[in-house]
Amino acid sequence: MAETYDLIVRGGTVVNHAGTFRADVGITGGKTVYIGDLSTADAGEVFDATGLHVLPGVIDTQVHFREPGLEHKEDLQAGARGAVLGGVTAVFEMPNTNPTTTDPDAMADKLKRARGRMDCDHAFYVGGTPQNTEHLGELERLPGCCGVKVFMGASTGNLLIETDEGVEAVLRNVNRRATFHSEDEFRLEDRRSLARQGDWTSHTDVRDAEAARLSTERLIRLARKCGKRIHVLHVSTLDEIPLLAAARDIATVEITPQHLTLEGPEAYERLKGRAQMNPPVRGADHRAALWEAVRQGVADVIGSDHAPHTLEEKEKPYPQSPSGMPGVQTLLPLMLDHANAGRLSLERVVDLTSAGAQRVFGTAGKGRLAKGYDGDLTIVDMKEKKEITDAMMANKSGWTPFAGMTVTGWPKATIIRGNIVMRDDEVVAEGLGEPVRFMETLQPEG
Repeated sequence: MAETYDLIVRGGTVVNHAGTFRADVGITGGKTVYIGDLSTADAGEVFDATGLHVLPGVIDTQVHFREPGLEHKEDLQAGARGAVLGGVTAVFEMPNTNPTTTDPDAMADKLKRARGRMDCDHAFYVGGTPQNTEHLGELERLPGCCGVKVFMGASTGNLLIETDEGVEAVLRNVNRRATFHSEDEFRLEDRRSLARQGDWTSHTDVRDAEAARLSTERLIRLARKCGKRIHVLHVSTLDEIPLLAAARDIATVEITPQHLTLEGPEAYERLKGRAQMNPPVRGADHRAALWEAVRQGVADVIGSDHAPHTLEEKEKPYPQSPSGMPGVQTLLPLMLDHANAGRLSLERVVDLTSAGAQRVFGTAGKGRLAKGYDGDLTIVDMKEKKEITDAMMANKSGWTPFAGMTVTGWPKATIIRGNIVMRDDEVVAEGLGEPVRFMETLQPEG
């Protein structure tokens, strides 16, 4: 055991693969090198974690940072700042930008934009389109790519692949796990007339549970036919859970904090456009089923689906108002609050926010607080009570649907590869984010 480390996190309660226990963490060269008693060791820097919990670095596997093309709502720099303020050490960003991330040049452009500007580590999805399907096997192997994302509904332009033939073509051309927004576009088209002007409660009529169930049933069938792995984003209905539970050999599942926390119709009556997202926030029976999916292990990851729009856009009457809400900065506080309320254990929070991402996406050297892994730590105070406000949000649109909510449990520090990036609600090191690597696409060295 080395006696000198770059950083020692001392005196905290570690929550990792071995359980929950008091230990110090030693980091050298950006890697975790020892977990245990380091009371006699020295370090270039010591973080006193007495009274705090030391978690593996949180990974948010679904964010929309809007750059390039929509920077008036959000950009990579502001989005990443919100991430580290929320205890998030890495994010996977979506392809529905302008231009879309659907070819090598667009992927290279995002990585270039991220360099020196993003405070957290990052990877980018490549979008599947009818035009690039035959190239997806090459595109998914690009450095910095976390996988292929397909919109089966709810998208614009060439990112929409709504037919069975199109989805099957994607699955036959990919080798990694493909990620899907699963709503049936044909049913959505048929139900658009059900939107009631200025009435956000009708959002669940337009995008009903059956649209999600139909799509997910189709997707599972096609994945089995092709012998490929799928990841279903923001599952929102009780109807999908049994289907996904029966497909654990090929399917993994994301649930969002919004769908676990908000409930219709109350959320629409109180928040109006701020509660609008796709798939919708639904009623109590669906929310209860999602919590049961968390308890039964059907849920693999928690992703925020961070997707800001300006308040001016959100205040347009329904259905002119756009769908999407900020979430990367509040993902962890909400889940810590749920843990304190007894809805899930802190160990399960860790599983959903780090180990789950490692299992689903195969991150290389990330997703565990273990010797040899990146020195990514999220340090939290499980007892701190704090009111979430719009003013504390880093997103360029400047709001959160959870404003006014008091939570118990708060991130106190974000450590990325041994660098203290956030401490006590302040970003103290900027622009240090690097691309995440993946075990299925490791690049040759030298």
